[in-house]
Amino acid sequence: MINILINLFRVTSVIGSLFLVSLTSTFAQSNYPNRPVKLIAPFPPGGTSDVLARILGQKLTESLGQPVTVENRPGASGNIGHDLAAKSPPDGYTILLTNSSTVVNNPFLYKQMPFDFYKDFTPISMVAIAGQVIVVNPNVPAKTIAELTALAKSKPGELNFGSGGKGIQSHITGEMYKNATGVDLVHIPYKGTGVAVTDLVAGQIQIVFSDMAPAMPFIKSGKIRALAVTSPQRIGVLPDIPTMMEAGFPNFEASVWWAIVAPKGVPQSVVNKINSDLSRIMVMPDVKDSFEKLGVSTSYSNPEKVFEQGRKESPIIGEILKKAGIEKE
Repeated sequence: MINILINLFRVTSVIGSLFLVSLTSTFAQSNYPNRPVKLIAPFPPGGTSDVLARILGQKLTESLGQPVTVENRPGASGNIGHDLAAKSPPDGYTILLTNSSTVVNNPFLYKQMPFDFYKDFTPISMVAIAGQVIVVNPNVPAKTIAELTALAKSKPGELNFGSGGKGIQSHITGEMYKNATGVDLVHIPYKGTGVAVTDLVAGQIQIVFSDMAPAMPFIKSGKIRALAVTSPQRIGVLPDIPTMMEAGFPNFEASVWWAIVAPKGVPQSVVNKINSDLSRIMVMPDVKDSFEKLGVSTSYSNPEKVFEQGRKESPIIGEILKKAGIEKE
């Protein structure tokens, strides 16, 4: 009888402990956040991802009532920051500004990825999307995409296009242009699109399929010439520049997107909270204006859209890189 009572006491104690843990966890989730949140930006300071992260960090600080600090963890085309985020505790106090260049392109470029986007993360919402701008040095005698294509066909292998690195979006867009037109351009990879644009200004290369942010100051100053944008619609900061679709390529769209994700296993209440806040943040006039100045459009979605978009683009990017002869390293 005594043994039965002792065992019953033990079982009751265990159940009570489990209930207490569950109650504490539920309270912590309902009280989220009660301390600072870290937003990882997996690229260096000053780039588009960094600027977007800082805008979002400030707005989330206001909506969450706790500091949201941006932590830059660059390296390996975004892989290092993503790996760090994937291995962080899934408690909602570490979130990540992911991007399509890393999660869609990198699996085709690296033999060993340190993370699996679909297994190691929980999506929260899309936040931004941006096309690219095709720019040339002013000495290039082409003022339209049609003229550039004609020039390139007349000089096969003589024109160079720079990118921010092998396999990133500025390279992929160049390969898309080559496939769509049949021209022979020589690819010159750089360590960052900004560096490629600098060499374009200096006349070392003729063409760059650039992100908006590094190209805009030089477009405005007349040091490089914009021919077209790769987004579905014209860009507010370049209203006179046609899209590639308008330039005669109906299926030509090349965009980079950004999203907020968290480590796998984060409580659903945290996902719901941040997603709800982003639904309001992404339509704020000052946020839309700040993004637009970078040539970026705000975006918002349900969590599932993030993974859906990645899976939709993956086979397309894989085929482009295969045709370009890009092998994994």
